[in-house]
Amino acid sequence: MTKTNKLSTKEKSVRINIDSKYYGAIAEIGGGQETARHLFQAGGASNTVAKSISAYDKLFSDHFYNHGTPSRYVAEDRLRKMVDYEYDELIEILDKKNSQKFFAFANTVETLNFTKTNQGSGWLGISVEGTKRYEPNKIFIHVKLHENDTLLQQYTLGALGINLIYGGLFEWEDPRKILLSLLDNLDTDRVEVDYIYVEGPDMKWVDNRILNLMLVSNNMTPAIMFDKDGKVQQPSDMLHKKNVLLLRGYFRPINNLGIDFINDSLAIFKQDEDYMPDNTIAFCEISLNSLMRNEKVDEKDFLHRVDLLNMMGQSVMISRFTRFFKLVNYFAQFKMIKLRLVIGLPTFEKILDNQNYTDLRGGLLEAMGTMFQENVKIYLFPYLDSKTDEVKYPEDTHFSPENRLLWQYLNITKKILILNSISSRNLKINSEYITKLIENGNDSFAEFVPQEVFEHIKKHKLFGYDRNK
Repeated sequence: MTKTNKLSTKEKSVRINIDSKYYGAIAEIGGGQETARHLFQAGGASNTVAKSISAYDKLFSDHFYNHGTPSRYVAEDRLRKMVDYEYDELIEILDKKNSQKFFAFANTVETLNFTKTNQGSGWLGISVEGTKRYEPNKIFIHVKLHENDTLLQQYTLGALGINLIYGGLFEWEDPRKILLSLLDNLDTDRVEVDYIYVEGPDMKWVDNRILNLMLVSNNMTPAIMFDKDGKVQQPSDMLHKKNVLLLRGYFRPINNLGIDFINDSLAIFKQDEDYMPDNTIAFCEISLNSLMRNEKVDEKDFLHRVDLLNMMGQSVMISRFTRFFKLVNYFAQFKMIKLRLVIGLPTFEKILDNQNYTDLRGGLLEAMGTMFQENVKIYLFPYLDSKTDEVKYPEDTHFSPENRLLWQYLNITKKILILNSISSRNLKINSEYITKLIENGNDSFAEFVPQEVFEHIKKHKLFGYDRNK
């Protein structure tokens, strides 16, 4: 799905004012009234804007938007309260007096402070009347502002707001089109959209997991996250003050070896002084490349993998990262406690290959410096030698002379911990072999996956399973 004939921010503002059948309210906190300013400057705003408010003072903001459970000022909960309050007020005051459809737009944003010690970010949302006036459709997004100037961030917010309002008023029947137009007249150097969520009577057909996958596949954000219940989560909220254990894999499907890796790694993590059950998340991370078929993302295949991982109680991350140091650098931006990467010995050997870093001035050492940050460690598991059936553990002699000292340093400083309790039987498990068994309808794949996974694949005929082949 591609966008054509992009309108400028001013052209969108004019069309909102002149051609839309909507009348509504705009409430903005933290970044100035940048969205409202575009509409007022375009002309004809009296056709569209019933009310514009900027509640900077916290007491005023709480008075209007913080009834019930207290919430943070820059948070999804506060945004939801804002759009609900403004939409309900439109109904209360104008329902019997105005035949136009209603909308309520809001944002709550933190732009750069004077000393530039914070990360600009915020929430934008809109309630839009669709087929039911009293049950509006709602769209919420979270953005990160990358520009190093407050004024530029405000310009970006204004354009984002207009894009969201325009999409909400003219394209509410298809949130995918709204998503693809969010960065019209913007680019990812200026802003990143790392979360989208839609709901409402006209959007029940939408799977929010697919929408968020589109953020990654369209390069609007490098990664998305789902909790163990399959609910889309905004990364900074999910990772705040958390320990993270991450296993990268294909997971088509999750198998017994993967479960072993997670359980054994968590057993080690539990010995850490910072470990607590409620502050530690285990992620199964899938690279976008492994979801591609014929240069397109296989959405059904993606959902099947996520469903099976959730069935096994695992949170899921989808990312664009191919190299581990980039993955670690992504996590470094969040206020986490510790990060533990679960990696196999063959993969670790590739990580130590200097040929993978010819684009870096510092080569392998630069990548290692980025990867092994203060709160990062690797849990390294062995592999099974297919010729001798021996379990191969990493030893000094296993590594090439040029990498041996680096390995020894990482080992001595305990940046790497070796998993030595993995069953040799499970180490024989091969993902490609399992895939072939499934595609051939061979039920012997039950030996290699959890029972629930086996039964679910058979029942729903996932991953090409066909017993009649």
